[in-house]
Amino acid sequence: MDPLPQPVVIVVGSVNTDLVIRAPALPRPGETVTGGRFARAQGGKGANQAAAAARLGARTVLAAAVGDDEFGREALADLVARGVDVSCVGLSRAATGVALIVVDERGENQIAVAPGANAQVGAELVERALEVAVLAPAGRTVVSPAGRGGGVGPVVLASLEVGDGAIVAAARGARARGLGFVLNPAPARRLPAEVLAACDVLTPNEGEAAALGGVETLLAAGAGAVLVTRGARGAELHLRGEAILPIPAFPVEPVDTTGAGDAFNGALAWALAGGRSLEEAAILAAAAGALATRGLGARGALPERAEVEALAGLG
Repeated sequence: MDPLPQPVVIVVGSVNTDLVIRAPALPRPGETVTGGRFARAQGGKGANQAAAAARLGARTVLAAAVGDDEFGREALADLVARGVDVSCVGLSRAATGVALIVVDERGENQIAVAPGANAQVGAELVERALEVAVLAPAGRTVVSPAGRGGGVGPVVLASLEVGDGAIVAAARGARARGLGFVLNPAPARRLPAEVLAACDVLTPNEGEAAALGGVETLLAAGAGAVLVTRGARGAELHLRGEAILPIPAFPVEPVDTTGAGDAFNGALAWALAGGRSLEEAAILAAAAGALATRGLGARGALPERAEVEALAGLG
């Protein structure tokens, strides 16, 4: 029996419907590729990350928005079925967000997104989610390397498919309540200084890290740690004044890499909220991201806790 309370994760982000074509190859500009197979799936970085954290056993509250349309109703039903608290998902006059995804035979993808209702996510929804999730004050979540202890407390996880108002509210709300704050800066854009300074962990991929000025710039701006994901090459954990810590990759036979980064981030937040050190949480996140590529769609193969801990060797 677990000696620790159920981890609590508050996710701030997007909800999309994914329209997916699995094709023999990714089309080049001006090229039409035929012979594909079509599927409709649930997506959006926020919804994917919330589903991943809930699948691992976290109490997960999502701050997001959907349209009053078929896609929105399907998205909410899917999240509820996966154990996500959607009481703080707003209903917008705008259409539910849509992502058009092409996946090739190697599992690589290209994605275009129409944000729709995601642009309506603001500070009010974020504050409501924080109040719903944190009914009583909790101790600060200590985000630290292995060997330096850890803490148990709610973690706020945000990504950038919503506007700056929601991201600033998430950063401020986490800091004011003494909660952990993890930011997945995807898709990359310039961030307010107070958001960077509030980050316990930033999780860019290599391209996003470069677009944001590089790891050293992010650490100098106040981020506690930068965890750079590198796809099939694992990840790298950067902390000020310390050697780079490599996080191993976990080889699998990928079917679709869509959503692997979201599974990584959801697992990272779950592990940190459950009291894992940052190094252990990063290893568990890498295992979750790898396992999530085994099925078609962003949530086609989200792993359970036992699978992740077994692959990571951290049961």
